[in-house]
Amino acid sequence: MSRRKFIKVAGGSTFTVAALTGLSWEAFAGSGPYDEAGIVRRPLVVKPILVYSTPEYKHQSSWRSWGGIQTEQDARDEISRITGELKEMENRADFPVEFLPAAGIREPGDVPGILDLDSADILLIYAAGGWMDTFDALHKKNKDMIFFCRHKSGPVYLWYEIISPRYLRQHTDKLAVTGVEEDDVVIDSQDEILWRLRSLCGLKNTLNSGIIAVGGAGAWAQPEGVVPAMVEDKFKFNIQTLSYEELGGLITEARNDKSAVNRAKKRAGEYLNDSGISMETEHSFVDNCFLLDEVLRKVMENANCRAITINGCMGTIMPLSETSACLTLSTLNDDGYLAFCESDFVVIPAGMLLANISGRPVFLNDPTYPHDGIITLAHCTAPRRMDGQKKEPARILTHFESDYGAAPKVEMHKGQIVTNIIPDFQVSKYLGLKGTIIDHPFMDICRSQIDISFETDSNTLAKRMPGFHWMTGYGDYMKETGYALRKIGIEWDVI
Repeated sequence: MSRRKFIKVAGGSTFTVAALTGLSWEAFAGSGPYDEAGIVRRPLVVKPILVYSTPEYKHQSSWRSWGGIQTEQDARDEISRITGELKEMENRADFPVEFLPAAGIREPGDVPGILDLDSADILLIYAAGGWMDTFDALHKKNKDMIFFCRHKSGPVYLWYEIISPRYLRQHTDKLAVTGVEEDDVVIDSQDEILWRLRSLCGLKNTLNSGIIAVGGAGAWAQPEGVVPAMVEDKFKFNIQTLSYEELGGLITEARNDKSAVNRAKKRAGEYLNDSGISMETEHSFVDNCFLLDEVLRKVMENANCRAITINGCMGTIMPLSETSACLTLSTLNDDGYLAFCESDFVVIPAGMLLANISGRPVFLNDPTYPHDGIITLAHCTAPRRMDGQKKEPARILTHFESDYGAAPKVEMHKGQIVTNIIPDFQVSKYLGLKGTIIDHPFMDICRSQIDISFETDSNTLAKRMPGFHWMTGYGDYMKETGYALRKIGIEWDVI
């Protein structure tokens, strides 16, 4: 059950809030199994289209353009080549992708004959020949497009010569096509196609996402509703709120359910028996974290979403759950949910995008001040399965500021390359920083903490850091992140 209300924000616009109400523990069917599916992503559906020409010989006339695709037989051979390349790419992809059968067209009138075109998320255009009106007809379908041109990977394509001056710049000196830019052109490389598709798969699975905001949708130190409204506009999120009163009622009901309590204790015991775990807090705190874990899973299942964030988690949640939410958010992330503390919608979209691009959990963290080529990042809710597979060692301690509950100190892998996304408060410009984990110290700060090194000048980073919270993930996904962000009008500033 839900009810909707509207919050007035700056500029006279409104932020729509859907509030989950009337939830009952008794109404939540079943008790598991506990989902460990990893990040769940819908496949990116790609339609490959070969655009070509079959010119006829004319005596003493320039009768053909550049390119090695000149006949119907050439086109059939090229479609066979494309099909083989896509099959190999599909086998190598580390994200879900579906390639529809490759089609060949010569002119705008052929476009309506591509019967499965509307079912595609993206058009992969093999620009062997043809003319601008054919590309214009495809552009009118309002789908993302990647243009592929051959130089040495097969018969050379006409548009290897003219895609910039004729199509992208439309016979001018500046980019002149809406929604298509230089980054959408690939020459020869299948790997260059692959990372762009990975990026667009991540974007597809981020846009229009549902997420539950326990205690309301917030934004670190920003006016109420302003940032969530901008997030709804750019990312099309469906934000549903769950009050602490509603959550408290569910926790109370779950605590009175002996079978639920026993399940929580059993799962806590299994977690703590992991050889990579060191237990350094009260066992009851861990038991209560797993009871809260089950409650939040059921809430997400009921709302048909896999993302959740908790506002005021350093105080409000503790009297309700009799633990901190830190370990709970960690275990949810390990199992493929997207679970964040602080309800900070300045940074949450960046985390959901990076997770959906990489297929791995991400670490929402507090940055410190950069110096000497390093910066410390810390928070109490880090996932252990940061690479999406194996679990890193962890010490289970109290939440630092309260010295209460259960929080993991995840010992992230030294030498690991990480992508850091640093969003601004205006949801208009994100800073990207690639780094390397060089230490996981144990200072008197949030429990999961890493020192990362970076190549840029420390003072330059300090001057250009926007916003507050960062989002960090294992691996180098700088190109994919920037490519996706530009599709929704967010500038990507790589430092």
